[in-house]
Amino acid sequence: MADRSGPAAELEVGDRTVRISNPDRVYFPARGETKLDLARYYLSVGDGIVRALRERPCMLHRFPTGVSGEKVHQKRLPRGAPEWVQTVRVRFPRYGRHADELCVTHPADVIWAVQMSTVEFHPWNSRAADTEAPDEWRIDLDPMPEASYADVRRVAGVAHEVLDELGAVGWPKTSGGKGLHIYVRIEPRWSFSEVRRAAHAFAREVERRAPDLVDLTWWRKDRDPRSIFVDYNQNARDHTIRSAYSVRGVPEGVVSTPIRWDEIDDADPRDFTIATVPARFAELGDLHAGIDDAVFALDELLEWADRDAREGAGEPPEDLQDLD
Repeated sequence: MADRSGPAAELEVGDRTVRISNPDRVYFPARGETKLDLARYYLSVGDGIVRALRERPCMLHRFPTGVSGEKVHQKRLPRGAPEWVQTVRVRFPRYGRHADELCVTHPADVIWAVQMSTVEFHPWNSRAADTEAPDEWRIDLDPMPEASYADVRRVAGVAHEVLDELGAVGWPKTSGGKGLHIYVRIEPRWSFSEVRRAAHAFAREVERRAPDLVDLTWWRKDRDPRSIFVDYNQNARDHTIRSAYSVRGVPEGVVSTPIRWDEIDDADPRDFTIATVPARFAELGDLHAGIDDAVFALDELLEWADRDAREGAGEPPEDLQDLD
């Protein structure tokens, strides 16, 4: 079959130039957006995507022929990177292995990753300065198959209530699917296991307040199919989820998009796409722009975890990781 992707394009990204090969290759068949459209989308939200990824180890989800084709989960930086693309080394002691992952510091890093067919960006919740000390607590409201988005919204309201009582600022975003993510910036002085333990204590409190909606049963197959799982496991070491402003690898080009708390009741996650988010970003800017200024300490949540343990609440099993 003849290659109809056209000649390469060059994009000026700040003080750098990134070459985009096969710019006319259709990546998102629902509306026909191309690889070049994807790059231009990420340029349009440059401040936001860099803030979400800055100095974090980042796993890439690559789609060499577009989102209808093969999906490649890639921890290690693809070969052929310009000298200005930085990496951060993360280690996997159980396997005696390591990976040098993309470490974004400049918008051109993101556009180069698009050139390498990256659609989704999945960063760690720690940074290069100390990859073993998370600075981001992630609350993932994960609906089971028969749960509705209205149920997700209701649980988000309970989560917001608990965060307010703790004095923590939560920064919500759509997941790119049917769920909702809430990020909280934390002091980088706890281990992954401690952050996960604090997140589990928070999830138990949300479950106490919404027992008809939330099910924290460990095995997915055993949960109520109409429930929401407050997924504390997203804070385990090397667990990653789509960043703010990351596109999802689906034909519609849906975007994991920051939203205000007062938008949650009316916002439809399907409306946030690479076709609509640029204008929203131009109007509102990055709704997560203040996240680094709202740092929370986990001490009270860890006290909750200790209290729950004294009262007989079991600890979740250790969540083992595999190296892709």
